[in-house]
Amino acid sequence: MPTPTKGPRLGGSPTHERQMLNNMAAQLFEHKQITTTVTKAKRLRPVAERMITNAKKGDLAARRRVLGQISDKSVVHELFTSIAEAMAERPGGYTRITKIGPRPGDNAPMAVIELVLEPYSPKQATVKEAEQATAAAAPAEEEAPVEAEVVDEASEEASAEADAEAAEDK
Repeated sequence: MPTPTKGPRLGGSPTHERQMLNNMAAQLFEHKQITTTVTKAKRLRPVAERMITNAKKGDLAARRRVLGQISDKSVVHELFTSIAEAMAERPGGYTRITKIGPRPGDNAPMAVIELVLEPYSPKQATVKEAEQATAAAAPAEEEAPVEAEVVDEASEEASAEADAEAAEDK
């Protein structure tokens, strides 16, 4: 758990801040992205990612842990079914914060925090797949040249015999 910030909290008291972040996480899971201030987005990220990690576990204890934070059962169900399945291969980094321009009323820096729902393709897994593909193709290629060499040797012998016969005929 990240260390709490010193000084004033976002909502006044620690309880209000926790409730506010849990509600923002519920809205994030429901709408897949929300627009908020940069400070709130940075404070929301570890809360939301911890909930997604619990949802990936998928057991009853994890569901009850998340239900203790988010009271809306439909959002928790969506988190455990669709979002957790989309994040199954991803080891972390479930959210993305993109800064946008300042808010018109008070010039507060704004950001969009969204779930990263693109399929995860790690570079090492791609390299391993490529190596496996080349390893699978290599035996097939090795077999083909062996047959080609046999054919080439046979054709060389036939051409040598033809040359010998041609020489004898002369």
